[in-house]
Amino acid sequence: MTDVARLAGVSHQTVSRVLNGHPNVREQTRLRVRAAIAQLGYRPNKAARALVTGRSQLIGIIAQNSSLYGPASLLGAFELAAAEAGFSVSLRRVKVLDRSSIAAAVEHHRDSRVAGIVAIAPTASANEALADVPAGVPLVTVDGDPARATPLVTVDQEAGAFLATRHLLDAGHSTVWHVSGPPDWFDSAGRVRGWTRALESAGAEVPPLVAADWSAAAGYRAGQMLARMPEVTAVFAANDHLALGLLRAMHERGRVVPRDVSVVGFDDVPEAAYFIPPLTTVRPDFDAVARETLNLLLAQVDEGEVSESHRTVAPALVSRDSVAAPG
Repeated sequence: MTDVARLAGVSHQTVSRVLNGHPNVREQTRLRVRAAIAQLGYRPNKAARALVTGRSQLIGIIAQNSSLYGPASLLGAFELAAAEAGFSVSLRRVKVLDRSSIAAAVEHHRDSRVAGIVAIAPTASANEALADVPAGVPLVTVDGDPARATPLVTVDQEAGAFLATRHLLDAGHSTVWHVSGPPDWFDSAGRVRGWTRALESAGAEVPPLVAADWSAAAGYRAGQMLARMPEVTAVFAANDHLALGLLRAMHERGRVVPRDVSVVGFDDVPEAAYFIPPLTTVRPDFDAVARETLNLLLAQVDEGEVSESHRTVAPALVSRDSVAAPG
């Protein structure tokens, strides 16, 4: 480490911060240190670092055993961010996000002496369970309750839904229907708020909410109902799988997208560009969420900081061919 510091022209403490992924390092300095590491072929000894710093190089993650695109993408992005910062990840999947399951996962990670814990906790039940985590355990919640006074990183769900709804209104539609996700998910609730705010700010009528889950099958069922309603010309689906089901139902009912009905989704799944028609959707920046989560966790680990910091990451609208002016 001393050789790396000498070559990069920095202190060995700065090298240590770069290796540990500490956020308080200028990007130019970080690049210079990384270049010196590569030139010298330096490889940190994790066991030695743990002895010197008293800190494990292992981060515990708690996540539901689910194949849903959003949580799976967040998990993958965090694993990559942690690896780049020199950390390994211990994943504890739970069948349901309830108090007993999360308590057992927390104890497992504490027994493994992890440096800190990241909980992907998008539901109300998970939020309640995290209240039992012992004080002093570094913890960051991802996509949790925005009203909770603990470190949290989340995609700005409300802003993303506002973008989607505003895009449909700007195309000329008088109002926008919404097929929502499960009511106990914070992501779903945030998207409902964004949809409602966009309509109200435009002076548009707020149609009845069409409640669903996250599946294409639920989107198909909702689409079968909406397709029979000629007044429905624009639909914002709470995720891309719901939108896929909607597209199928509209096709079967002879409602052409986007000529008769415009559709916008959320998540920008890899297949969205290959739907028929290619789907306009909202793209969350999962990599940015992962980086913010890691930085917030390491701030607690390194500095003993237990701030109530909340960080939101803005999503972006991806415009494709599923939106047009009403016919």
